[in-house]
This record gives sequence, structure tokens and C-alpha cells, in this order.
Amino acid sequence: MKHILVVEDESVIRTALRRLLERNEYQVSEAASVAEADSRHTLVNFDLIISDLRLPGAPGTDLIQMAADVPVLIMTSYASLRSAVDSMRMGAVDYIAKPFDHSDMVNAVQRIIFDHPAPRAEGDSNQANATANTQPGGILGNCSAMLTLFDHVKKVAPTDSTVLVLGETGTGKELVAKTVHQQSLRRDKSLISVNCAAIPETLIESELFGYEKGAFTGANASRMGLIEAADGGTLFLDEIGELPMEAQARLLRFIQEGEIRRIGSVHSRKVNVRLICATHRNLQSLASKGQFRQDLFYRINVLRLSLPPLRERGKDILQLAESLLVQHAERLEAGTKHLSPRAIQAITTYQWPGNVRELQHAIERAVILSDSDEIDNSALGIDLELINVNRIRGDGPASVTVQLPHINNDPPEDLSLEDYFQRFVLEHQDSMSETELAKKLGVSRKCLWERRQRFSIPRKKNSPGSRRQKRAAAGKSA
Repeated sequence: MKHILVVEDESVIRTALRRLLERNEYQVSEAASVAEADSRHTLVNFDLIISDLRLPGAPGTDLIQMAADVPVLIMTSYASLRSAVDSMRMGAVDYIAKPFDHSDMVNAVQRIIFDHPAPRAEGDSNQANATANTQPGGILGNCSAMLTLFDHVKKVAPTDSTVLVLGETGTGKELVAKTVHQQSLRRDKSLISVNCAAIPETLIESELFGYEKGAFTGANASRMGLIEAADGGTLFLDEIGELPMEAQARLLRFIQEGEIRRIGSVHSRKVNVRLICATHRNLQSLASKGQFRQDLFYRINVLRLSLPPLRERGKDILQLAESLLVQHAERLEAGTKHLSPRAIQAITTYQWPGNVRELQHAIERAVILSDSDEIDNSALGIDLELINVNRIRGDGPASVTVQLPHINNDPPEDLSLEDYFQRFVLEHQDSMSETELAKKLGVSRKCLWERRQRFSIPRKKNSPGSRRQKRAAAGKSA
């Protein structure tokens, strides 16, 4: 049973709220002030704290820092935009105006507990607050999962052991890899990043291992591979789960022996490279299905770093959004911008399936499209009403809906970004290469590949891009 703390100085409201929550099968504790709540209860042991904003003594927002990762819902009779915005910026998960509708309160409680599972504190509950928000490498985060990640990075970085970074698409796996490199003993050497999904299958081996002059048609000069270029430094293999089986075998030998052999060469070269790999896929499951080499999985699964999805990072979401807003406003010379209360509500309640990358793009779009200094949820492309409807229906995360530009004289339609992407790719993949598709959609090849994976749209073997790769392969074999 979920445990909720109600902090309210008016006994009538406090009792009514306790009875309402108990009828909905919640365990409820009470306090009349922040001081009483702190002295009588262990705040970090609750799943949710509901507090009035105006209390005798300290305001209810003081509980936000005191409660660490426990979400705090602020109630206020003074439902002004300013008090709501200030509460959200201080870390409140949401706010509700008094007098509130009973169904609205119950729905808010259900949503917050579902979206913000509160971890029980172990040891000193103030440890999270004492940890700096910004880590070397520019990673922001103060939730328990990110603090654990920072601690693991600090222990892992000074070693030369292979690291496997796990996390959903858009969570910042490359940023973690850069942080590990910057905190390692190899920080003065090169960090070479390779996206295994973005390099055509027929070219991946020559890109990684290099080749000698005359090794295949078109090899007019010898070329150093990316592994050799990282000698003395760090090699980051992003989306290693997409590496072809043949390349996996060569990579395994490099890991085992610490040496590589260029394509077309009979001599091996010793290299000293620290390997960091990343994937959003379950490599152990792929290995059991024969889609990834088990011996390679065991070799790279030495030290693991796991990144939480954005939707599970609680108060970090608003902190990230405001930090990105400042960065993009400065870069685009757009002046000082701030988020409206509806924008804050949208940012903290939307599920962000694309994680930090999606948030970053939404903020950038809003800075460009907003004519005023205030960013509203419409500029972010988040339909707040649709989110609320989906909450009531229990349909899960809402789609972001925006007006899309004309492409190839297609009629303008109000489609979700997901529907638009699928429609465009399915209509044009027979006539366009992957590079052309990505250019038309205004995304990178990596982003195009990631969205194909997310929406289960496999690339057709007879597409123009596939035919070009086959011709290149035929040229090499000749």
C-alpha cells in the first residue's frame, strides 16, 4: 500500500483529504506544518507528499529539498501563475488549486505515484542533496539513479577495463562515454567515436581496421582504421548490437590479443586502446538467439553503466529543460526566455519516449518559434489536453502533435510526428537512399535508423541504398 504524507494546517481540509485518500486504498499520515512533518516523520519513507503552499512557519516548498527524491504535490488557495511556476521550479512535481475536485486530486495522486516511483532512502537521506548537480562532461542530474551512475563512473573511469553503457535511445550514452574518457588516465589522448549503425555493412570492417593499397577495387592508397587511430586513447563503439557477425569476429580478436590486421595485410599491429561500447538493445537476449556472438558479449560485459530513461528522473526533467532553454537561447541569440506554467506542466507530465534528445529538440524548436519571452506548451509541440485525456483513459504516454511542413508536395496534415515519419518513410523508401531520406526528414542517418527500430520499419533489401552497397561489395570482391 502506497504511503502518503498530507501537510496542511487547516484540520478540516486535512481530515477530508485523508478520508478521500484512504477510500482509494492509500495509507495516510498527517502533519500541520513543515516542522511537525520533519520531526514526527521520516520524509524519505513516503511515496508522495501533498503539502499546502502557505503553512505556519516554513512554506510547503521547503519539503521539496527535505524529501530528496520523494515527489511533492503543492496545494494552494492562491492559485496564481507566479506561485505555481515558483513551486515547479523549486522541484515540485505538480500543483493543484484549492478548492480541488476530488476526482482531480485522486487522478493527480495516481499519476504522480505511477510516474515518479519514490526510492526508499538508504543511509543518509541528505546525500542526494549534497551531491553536485553538474558532473564533469556536462551531465546534469540529481535523482538517485543518476547519482549512482556518477558514483560508478568515478570508480570505472581510472581503470582500463572495457565498459558497456546501457540505456534507451536518446538518454545520453555517448555523453557518458565522453565523461569516462575525460576522467580516465587517457584524457590527453584521442577519443574516437564510431556509430556502428550508421556505417554501411560492407564498409564497417575497412572503417574499423583500415586497409592496404590494392586490397580491393578503389583502394588506391593504404588507410588507417579507426581502432588504430585510437591507439593510446579510447574507442567508443555506439550501437554495438548492430555490428555484423563478420566484424564481431575481428573485433573479438582485437579485444583478446590487443592487435589488429588491416584488410589486405599479412602483418598484425599492436594497439593499446580502451574500449567503451553502448547499446539500447538487450545483447544477452540477442546472443541467446544467435544474433550476437556470445563470446564477444562476455568480453565487453565487464563494467556496466546504466542510464535511466528521462521519464524516471523526477525533478531532473525540469532542471534539464531550463538548462537547455538557457543554452539554446544564448546560441540562437534569442534573449532571455522562460517557461510558462502550462509549459512546465507539459514538460513534467509528458513521457518523453525520445528521452533527453527529444527534450533538447523540443526546447530548441520552442526557442525558434516563440515570438515572446515566455515559452508555452504549444511551442514545445506538446498537447496538454491530449496528455490529460490519455491519463484518464489509461492509454499511456501521449503523442506530440505539430503542424508539419510540405515535403514532395504532400498535402499538409495535422499528424503526430510518429505517424508522419512512418508515412513518409513507407512512401519514399523505394525511391530514396537512407541518406536522401534522412536529408528530407531533416535528421541524421543515425536518427533515421533509430526511428526505424522504434517503429519496426525494416529497411527494404531492394532499396536504392541497398543496391549501392551491393555494388560496392561486388567491386571489393572483384
